[in-house]
Amino acid sequence: MIQPARGLAPLRLLDRAVERLEQGILVGGILAMALLNIANVISRNLLDGSMSFAEEANQGLIVLVTFMGLGYGVRRARHIRMSAFYDQLRGRMRKALMVIIAAGTAALLLLLTWFAIAHVQQLYQSGTVTPALRVPLFLIQLSVPVGLFLGAAQYLLTVWRNLTTEGTWLSFTEPDAYHEVAPESASW
Repeated sequence: MIQPARGLAPLRLLDRAVERLEQGILVGGILAMALLNIANVISRNLLDGSMSFAEEANQGLIVLVTFMGLGYGVRRARHIRMSAFYDQLRGRMRKALMVIIAAGTAALLLLLTWFAIAHVQQLYQSGTVTPALRVPLFLIQLSVPVGLFLGAAQYLLTVWRNLTTEGTWLSFTEPDAYHEVAPESASW
């Protein structure tokens, strides 16, 4: 029988700190996109000209929000799941499949992190900058390997949680709360 996980307090503390950082980046990025787009619309309509850097800044913010949101989505188990086969399983088989899925996804994200780091290094060495803002492109793309790594870390935490605690966990903090609906109580 698996014993409840011991020594989770430091890991939970670190996880919460990273979550707060991700939340701040996501809220700040989305707010910045909204304000930038509003300012650009006002500029276009009142001043008869668009802000030259608005599209470029929004593209960078979209990359930032997308990849920094990856770890947050996995942490909260709010990612897309293809669960038709998984939903048919119960007990140990369901938990085993969750471990396999989480481990496989973590491995894939770590491989993608490796490729993203190589891409960022290439951008750094080339000295490429954005046309309007003249920001080094590697700084904008840096959120890609960071976000992929944070997503992989969350999947690894899911594996660890499932191997060390009772029940099935969709993420480190989210238990599998699947409730089967009896056919006679289903309303069509």
